[in-house]
Amino acid sequence: MFANGQKQASHLTVYSLTRMQPRFKQVLERIAAEKGPGPLRSFSVFHLTLALELLAHETIGRGRLAERLHVGEGAVRPMIGRLEDAGLISVSKNGCALTGKGSALWRECQQVFAKKAELERDELTLGSFNFGVLVKGYAFRVGSGMEQRDAAVKAGADSATTIMMKGRKLVIPSVSSDIMKDSPRMGLILTEGFQPEDGDVIVISGLDNRQKAEFGVLATAWMFWIRRLKRCICRLER
Repeated sequence: MFANGQKQASHLTVYSLTRMQPRFKQVLERIAAEKGPGPLRSFSVFHLTLALELLAHETIGRGRLAERLHVGEGAVRPMIGRLEDAGLISVSKNGCALTGKGSALWRECQQVFAKKAELERDELTLGSFNFGVLVKGYAFRVGSGMEQRDAAVKAGADSATTIMMKGRKLVIPSVSSDIMKDSPRMGLILTEGFQPEDGDVIVISGLDNRQKAEFGVLATAWMFWIRRLKRCICRLER
């Protein structure tokens, strides 16, 4: 069952990978890498991604934004400054809000993931906090699932489970050839919640820390995008 009573796909945060544009990655990585006065930055490109997601839905004050991102105000202050300098947000007495430019970038940001959701603990979700993300059409890029696990672990998650939809079956490489048969309840949750099609990938990561679990799936989807970009570059260089 989805966390917080989520039962329908309409309750998920919805994204799409297929038309990802290089500008989105370049902009956020440039903002995250900028050097400024004072202590070293304590936020990442994933903090920026989640900040855009939050601000896309409502105007938020600095204190509440720091709370939602699980960072101190000392970290959120330069983050806000850099987003404002980039023209992505406006700051007023009511709080922070996306500008037209920020909204456009968020629409590009939405193209990274097909669906993302927090999941309750179960057979395949062993952390206290667990997130799943659907990546459209990338089952052919999955080998043993180790690359996805490594990306999630690097982002701070304990592990990641990679699930593919192949021949109308949910498959975990080297573990299960049919999740609906081996774990019917989880198979139903994944099928109804993410609605994967043949060739799609679902990655699940979990941890006892909510932020790191969510960053784990963000890092995994980011890795799929990077591999797609590298493949396009290789084609252009031939």
